[in-house]
Amino acid sequence: MKRKPFLPIIVGTDINAYNMAISFHEEYNIHPVLVGKGVLPFTNYSTIPHKIEYDKNLAEPQEFANILIRVAKKYKKKADKLLLIGTNDLYVRLIIENRDVLAEHFVFNYLDEDLMNRLQFKANFYKLCAKYGIDAPTTFFHSCATDATFDEEMMYPVIIKPSNGIEYSRNPFEGQQKVFKVESQQELQNVIQMVYNSGYRDELIIQDYIPGEDTAMWDSVVYMSSKGKPQIVTFAQVVLQEHTVTAIGNYTALISRYNEEMMKKLVGFLEAVGYKGYANFDLKYDERDGKFKVFEVNIRQGRSSYYINAMGSNLARNFVDDLIENKDKPCAYLEKEVLFSVVPKVVLRKFVPDVDVQRDIRRLIKEGKLVNPLFYKKDKHLKRKFYLAARQVNYYKKYKENVW
Repeated sequence: MKRKPFLPIIVGTDINAYNMAISFHEEYNIHPVLVGKGVLPFTNYSTIPHKIEYDKNLAEPQEFANILIRVAKKYKKKADKLLLIGTNDLYVRLIIENRDVLAEHFVFNYLDEDLMNRLQFKANFYKLCAKYGIDAPTTFFHSCATDATFDEEMMYPVIIKPSNGIEYSRNPFEGQQKVFKVESQQELQNVIQMVYNSGYRDELIIQDYIPGEDTAMWDSVVYMSSKGKPQIVTFAQVVLQEHTVTAIGNYTALISRYNEEMMKKLVGFLEAVGYKGYANFDLKYDERDGKFKVFEVNIRQGRSSYYINAMGSNLARNFVDDLIENKDKPCAYLEKEVLFSVVPKVVLRKFVPDVDVQRDIRRLIKEGKLVNPLFYKKDKHLKRKFYLAARQVNYYKKYKENVW
């Protein structure tokens, strides 16, 4: 077998990992290697990965680097360079924390550890937003290191969510939600106590609830090169997010838009802090003051970021142009209009109440601008087709039974 210039090593087996895998296959006809903790049907039932290397200890900090080094030694003869890509916050964090040893075996593009901590811990992130002129919701932080009560005056409803999502996931409890929306002071105290009892000892974010349906949410993807230069920027309006309590915040459908002022503001923020790699911003438009408020920046491509492929800027190509081809590219502010969705058309038509967005949905479907990465035509596994059919039916049921 002819030695390849590069081979992607994708850490994860979820929908984000699948989207990255098909991005490499679309652009380069390459079958990447995936490394995962456990079997997930998105990738297990797929003909796109060359191989999936499973190790149940992958998420353990003391094991992570050793596992990846073993994978590197197994595949190093197949390519000149092994291109390492993480697909969730934990795996990206572990890549960054093990940067020195992993850089001996892989090429990758991620921000440094100090900046990662300043961005991922929300108290630090919101200070940076204030410093660089990025609007954010009114926010308080409550430490779970003690069982003290929260006594700030708030207008209800408010949102409660963990500042440290990785630690929060390590302390599961009955009634655990990704985000809580509470209507009173008593309900707020009950949630704080429940989280405290779970063993979580980091901070909770207690935040002004910005009114609006899913369509008030917005998304932006930026790729900052390994030299710290912006290369692509997108802006998109969320059409639907997941409505189950454990998955709120995961977008299932969006429409690409163009807002040059906001796109440049986000790029300016990343340049100012010295960011590198993919950044995925979550925002919400606050109709009360006409401002976009930033909730967080994910230090990786998101599970819905595949829409940039349909806009003409393949997720994989940005890594390859930068890390393999060493190309300096001017920043592209992507404008092409597309509808990204992983839910069936009937869900889009039935569960999106915004009349203007509904009009755009129908138009974009009619124009053939709907993209769903889960139905990648070159993925031929029969079991996967049955799984996807069942998943589509289940999506209708989920939206019918769950209202956020």
